[in-house]
Amino acid sequence: MLFYSTKNQLVKSKFEDAIFLGPAEDGGLFMPDQIPPLSDRFIGHIKDYSLPEIGLEILAPFTPLDRNSLAGITTSAFNFPAPVKQVGGHFQFLELFHGPTLAFKDFGARFMAQIMSHFRKEGSVINILVATSGDTGGAVASAFSGLEGFNVFILFPKGKVSVLQQKQLTTWDDNIQALEVSGTFDDCQRLVKTAFGDLELRKHKSFASANSINIARLLPQMIYYFEAFKQANNKDDLNIIVPSGNFGNLTAGLFAKRMGLPVQRFIAATNINDIVPHYLISGKYEPRVSRETLSNAMDVGDPSNFVRMLALYPSTDESSTWNKLGNDVGFDVVDDSKTLGNIREVYEQYGYLIDPHTAVAYEAAKSHPGNNIIVSTAHWAKFESTIEKAIGSLPPLPSALTDLYNKKERMIPIQPKYEELREVLS
Repeated sequence: MLFYSTKNQLVKSKFEDAIFLGPAEDGGLFMPDQIPPLSDRFIGHIKDYSLPEIGLEILAPFTPLDRNSLAGITTSAFNFPAPVKQVGGHFQFLELFHGPTLAFKDFGARFMAQIMSHFRKEGSVINILVATSGDTGGAVASAFSGLEGFNVFILFPKGKVSVLQQKQLTTWDDNIQALEVSGTFDDCQRLVKTAFGDLELRKHKSFASANSINIARLLPQMIYYFEAFKQANNKDDLNIIVPSGNFGNLTAGLFAKRMGLPVQRFIAATNINDIVPHYLISGKYEPRVSRETLSNAMDVGDPSNFVRMLALYPSTDESSTWNKLGNDVGFDVVDDSKTLGNIREVYEQYGYLIDPHTAVAYEAAKSHPGNNIIVSTAHWAKFESTIEKAIGSLPPLPSALTDLYNKKERMIPIQPKYEELREVLS
């Protein structure tokens, strides 16, 4: 299988090349030139497959690896559960926060680190660039920490990630370097994109992306949608509600649907950074400066993966693409007051704590009644100040997070100017 650029379908790369390029050389994002359907037998017998086995079946068509090698990677990368939790008899939460950094990003980051390590040429050094608005950086740091032949540079917006999220970025001693950018996530993402377009710099150093612009981060996120379907008590007319910011998570869901995942629809739950919902209403994509919210990982004003969403519905008629995408994707837009209220409501009524991003998706579940699974993307404890504000107290934190408080932070502050980033990278 080859992977083409969203800017020019004639620009194609092999999987093992695409994962190191990140974006294509023309600046587009890689898309598989086909999305092969899974067999009816697999879908019909999915209850017999473990999570790593589901990963093997889904990822095998996209990689050149033999099944034994790929099985070793999926077994190692997906060695934690993704349970569907029944809450209050009405709501189902797909818990994706049981990995090492307590966020769904562990799925993509761990697979990507291991697949890159497999294909890295002996003696080479790959510099990983990643912009993060929350959990991505921590998952990437954890996945690549101590991995031979990789240096990781994590850009995060100053003061716009939670205390514990920042600790997950800045407390590594080996091959991980955090950069605190005096700006927004969009600034961080712009700096990373500029670095990838710096051909002079790339003559001397090898760079790869760890954001969801990297196809190796995106593809494994299909896996837990099949796992959710496997666990669903009622598999008829199933909708999956996805907290959405940069839209990699939802795009992976659309990939899964194209492969044969029997779901009716995905619902994009966003905060007030509602660029994609605005498109679904108007047919116009109008990026803008992101606005700060309590669901900070979704504070994105120009979602990178939107071009992939469009590429899944090719047409010379823009209105046709708009209509087709709208048939598969619904939306709900939620402000901070509802986010806080939902955290409080779920806790007081059901004794179950959810993080701010899941609280946005919970609102969408109330607005779109039906057979829904809510994607719960992160553990509540990573947002302690918001939780305390919502319920008036703070339950005990998991030891995986409390241990971070005693670790010393190490980061480089920079302005959102490319020359400052380039100096660090050179």
